[in-house]
Amino acid sequence: MDMFALEDAIADWEAALPPLHGPARLPVLLPLCWHLRQRDTPRALELAAEGLTLLPAAGLPAADAQAIATRFLLVRAEATWLSGRLEDAEEQAAEACARFAAIGQPLGRADAHWLRAWIAIDSGDHPRAEAELEHMAGAAREAGDAQRCAIADAVNARWSVLHDLPSAQRRWSQRFTPQEEALPAVASWIYDYYGLAASQASDFGAAAGHYLRCYEAALETGQLRMAITAAVNIGLDFTILNDHHAALEWMESALGLARRAGWPRSIGVCLMHTADTMRRLGRLDATEELLQEALHILAPLSGARSYATALHYLGDLWLDKADYTAALDAFRKLQARGTALRHADFLSIARRGQAHALCFLDRPQEALAMAEQAAALAQEQANLYNHVAALRVMSVIHLRHRLPAPAGMTEPNATLHFLHQALAVAGHINGYTLPGDLHDALAREYAQIGDYRKAYLSAQLAAAAREKTHSQDATNRAIAMQVQHQTEHARAEGLHHRELAAAEVRRVQLLQQTTATLERLSVIGQEITTHLDAGAVFKALHRHVQALLPAHSLAIYLCDPGHDTIRRVFGIENGQPLAGNTIEIDNPRANAARSLRERTEIYVADAGPDDIFLAPGTELMTSALYVPLLVGERALGVMTVQSKQANAYGARERLIFRTLCAYGAIALDNAEAYRQLKDAQTQLVSQEKLAALGALMAGVAHELNTPIGNSLLIASTLAQKTEELEAQMNGSGLKRSSLATYLEDARKAHELVMRGLTSAANLVNSFKQVAVDRTTEQRRQFNLAQVSQEVIATMMNRIRASSHRIDTDVPDTIVLDSYPGPYGQVIANFINNALLHAFTRAGSGGMWLRAHTPVEGRVLVTFRDNGSGIAPEHMSRIFDPFFTTKLGQGGSGLGLSISYNIVTSLMGGLISVHSSREGTTFTLDLPLTAPEHQQPAASQIYH
Repeated sequence: MDMFALEDAIADWEAALPPLHGPARLPVLLPLCWHLRQRDTPRALELAAEGLTLLPAAGLPAADAQAIATRFLLVRAEATWLSGRLEDAEEQAAEACARFAAIGQPLGRADAHWLRAWIAIDSGDHPRAEAELEHMAGAAREAGDAQRCAIADAVNARWSVLHDLPSAQRRWSQRFTPQEEALPAVASWIYDYYGLAASQASDFGAAAGHYLRCYEAALETGQLRMAITAAVNIGLDFTILNDHHAALEWMESALGLARRAGWPRSIGVCLMHTADTMRRLGRLDATEELLQEALHILAPLSGARSYATALHYLGDLWLDKADYTAALDAFRKLQARGTALRHADFLSIARRGQAHALCFLDRPQEALAMAEQAAALAQEQANLYNHVAALRVMSVIHLRHRLPAPAGMTEPNATLHFLHQALAVAGHINGYTLPGDLHDALAREYAQIGDYRKAYLSAQLAAAAREKTHSQDATNRAIAMQVQHQTEHARAEGLHHRELAAAEVRRVQLLQQTTATLERLSVIGQEITTHLDAGAVFKALHRHVQALLPAHSLAIYLCDPGHDTIRRVFGIENGQPLAGNTIEIDNPRANAARSLRERTEIYVADAGPDDIFLAPGTELMTSALYVPLLVGERALGVMTVQSKQANAYGARERLIFRTLCAYGAIALDNAEAYRQLKDAQTQLVSQEKLAALGALMAGVAHELNTPIGNSLLIASTLAQKTEELEAQMNGSGLKRSSLATYLEDARKAHELVMRGLTSAANLVNSFKQVAVDRTTEQRRQFNLAQVSQEVIATMMNRIRASSHRIDTDVPDTIVLDSYPGPYGQVIANFINNALLHAFTRAGSGGMWLRAHTPVEGRVLVTFRDNGSGIAPEHMSRIFDPFFTTKLGQGGSGLGLSISYNIVTSLMGGLISVHSSREGTTFTLDLPLTAPEHQQPAASQIYH
């Protein structure tokens, strides 16, 4: 695709486009969109948007489709650049460049580098611009495109002129061929380079001629911004040549083009150059007005050369208005910009302007040094115009201040010396008309020294120059342009205020609608995401879609675990449920699958039979919207809503559906996470039960093995002795001593067997108490202090034997209607637990039992010890059945589990524990009146 096209080609594409429909428009729409990007930017953007909607149905190979889409992106990027949004434009152009590189499109890459170069230029980053142009030329050479190579070289040559004119001429003057100059697309840039080189060499007449050819070629090839710049440069050359009438004509043409395009940078440039011409005609108030507007427009482009030029003109204006402090500030800012840009002409102008201001601020030495630097730099760059300006400032400095005469002075005084040097240099500027004030200065100096003949001749030359440069036609045109600008400004301002008022009304209305919608969606989102069941989420989504959108069909597809297929898990069409349906994820015709693959929203506004993949059992709809269900980077599935109406889903409807899909995705993800959590919880409970059962078996085996094993051993020993006794009785005779021994052994064996079997029976009975048997408990009213003291009294022997103590603080006014026996068992378990586990180190320990009634109807009982505390890793399991750290050492793991069941189930209270290295505290929160419990049926009672 060519970089620029002629008007005839545009006309052919315009004529070919209307009869085409659907994807068949793309081959014509694409080049038309590309070549209208500066001719008619709004229409180019419309065509780009249309092309992107047509592209999916075109059936092109992926690489071709990507190339076309990226070309449309580059059109958008250029429009963004022209509107002055440089950061956004750079981001879009960089993305386009990366895409073209990824699909191996060197021509596209060259065009992206070209745009990035101009963005860098407008940002004031000329080194980056030069690098981008080199990249452009390299990509163009890779593609074999000689025209793009020549364009890149011409622009690089243009900017090198501003850095160092002699070096630029040596490198580039022979680069371009007559054949390249004959190609309009290339010629505009070649002649732009020629024009700038001539201007910097002070050949302004030749420069205007080059810029004129550049202007014509740019208009012919649709390069509107270049045409505006060329027209401005022509006007600038005529201004310098003091042909203000011609200058204003070209400025007027450039400003007309810029205003129609609406591009900020172009409008600002036109205004500032027009302002400088107005200044030269003496219309200083109009100059200031135009310059201030130009600086305001160009402020976002403060790094660009155009902004530096505006600072130059502003400094000259302040000099003409005799505001030398403001002038000095403007020229210092210009010097900073010139240094950053590395443009020699700005550095010379900035030093000349500072010298002029310093002279009138009575700082002659600084002024002279600065003026000499300006003259030397201009001479080095062969810039005759800037050299003349510096010499004139040096003459003014010597006129106002008594300074030593310059070396080699041939005139009667230093002022005449520098004025004649300025005349000599100006004589080499082709077509230059010496300004009247230069001749006026000569006339004054000759009169001062008494040479009245020369003074008279200089005065006549001044009058002639003023008549030529300040013609009535030029003055009239300046006045007309000023009035026209003020009128257009007032009209634009009025239109702007009317548009602002209308926009404010629309904004308020939209804000009210949006606020109501957002509030409603927020409530809906809260409702949807509260559900932890997928079925409930589906129903909620369906209900709200029906309430908010035109929806004849709603379907939700979820991915399989391997993301190979999506399955319809919910669907309603025309009020009837849809059966399940599975779609392969790589199905090229299914929009639901494509939406998930590309993770993008798909909208079909007016579908034909080939636009929507018709699932079995469904009806063909006209409008369809597909949105992926995403949670972060994870894709869960796709939701689609469809309608029989065409264009059923505008921007507002798509936003609502997008929001519902976001809520739905979160809710479905939560539901799945909850399901997995429940499954994991079930597995953990099963594992915990099995682990507890295993621990129980080990504990039971250990606890029962000793008494039962001892009993078996004693019984077998007793059986053996009985056999021996029987043998003696049936044999030689039974002695009295043998019988006495047998009876003694039998008595001891009886005691040991009874002790062992009693221990085993007690252990089994403890196991049975894990489940509280409510039928065996006696409920009655009891005094809490009395029952607590009775329980403690029964255990004081063990407490004293262990060298520990227990204190109580239970008011005797607290009366419960509850179960005193189970309550006592809980307190006994706490004491046993402390004696067994808490006091592991030597020395005595303490226990405290306290109670109080914080609120009516409840009592808080706390049992505390100052033992070693419970290990943090055991805190979550202390109430589990059979959990103990002393299994086989006197602990069965049942005491706290039994206590938990008594407190929470039988007595209707709560139990909590807090532990640290300073001890453990158990807290019982009990109702004064226990809840009623139904007597279980006989079949439910187990003993």
